[in-house]
Amino acid sequence: MDLRIFTEPQQGASYADQLRVAQAAERLGYDAFFRSDHFLRMGDGSPLPGPTDSWVTLGAIARETSTIRLGTLVTSATFRQPGLLAIQVAQVDDMSNARVELGLGAGWFEREHAAYGFPFPPKRFGLLTEQLEIITGLWSTPAGETYSFEGEHYTLTDSPALPKPVQSPLPVIVGGNGPARTPALAARFAAEYNTSFPEIADIPERFARVREACEAIDRDPDSLVYSAALVLCVGADEAELARRAAAIGREASELREHGVAGTPAEAVELLQRLKGWGASRVYLQVLDLSDLDHLELVAAEVMPHV
Repeated sequence: MDLRIFTEPQQGASYADQLRVAQAAERLGYDAFFRSDHFLRMGDGSPLPGPTDSWVTLGAIARETSTIRLGTLVTSATFRQPGLLAIQVAQVDDMSNARVELGLGAGWFEREHAAYGFPFPPKRFGLLTEQLEIITGLWSTPAGETYSFEGEHYTLTDSPALPKPVQSPLPVIVGGNGPARTPALAARFAAEYNTSFPEIADIPERFARVREACEAIDRDPDSLVYSAALVLCVGADEAELARRAAAIGREASELREHGVAGTPAEAVELLQRLKGWGASRVYLQVLDLSDLDHLELVAAEVMPHV
């Protein structure tokens, strides 16, 4: 099973903070370093140092790492025009020597849009659908040919469809917990389906819906990666677990119910259960980026057993 570190830098992390975690994750053998794509802190607390742009950050981290995969979970379709996003992601893929993955979603946090002047239309699923079609269309257009698209939200005319990512195809992740439209998008466009912070008991049903959507369009359901994103809070003993839970403003009992939490043995048991349900990848949401010992513990006591 792939274990990936997933961070929320809008909660108060500088570029240096993120780089330190990414380099530690690479050294410890985690499969990837992913980050959210947000521009405003959620909940109480200091807004400092302020947001960092996900693709600027990942481009810089790409030049300071060598093996770990990099990506977003997930970039919001409301933040960037699809042509620009296709160029940005392809460039970071080149900068990383083919280590980038694009998670793309519809966006949901209205307040950050108001804070920075991003339009926030009430209906965004059409934006997401067209962006997925455009980005994958640009990347798959043969060199020397042009790409055009006319939709409800975007029009592209005779684009040279450059630059190309190094990876062909570059993996696209579609995530969400919707019962019908999200599985259909994943089946049509994605290399990976991700369910983020679901009730753990609901995960098999989420995966089953995506498999059904694949079968409906004659796609092999096993051609997708199935993954989940869950908060991480593991302690070598109850005191360490309680300390880590308190550091992120949560209770250990609640984290045990909703995340990869508890002792290393409890974390292994949950991850093995997810593997049995079809998950081959788990994104471990790390909320305290100063606690690199947390990553060390999971790498030493959990990773070898999954």
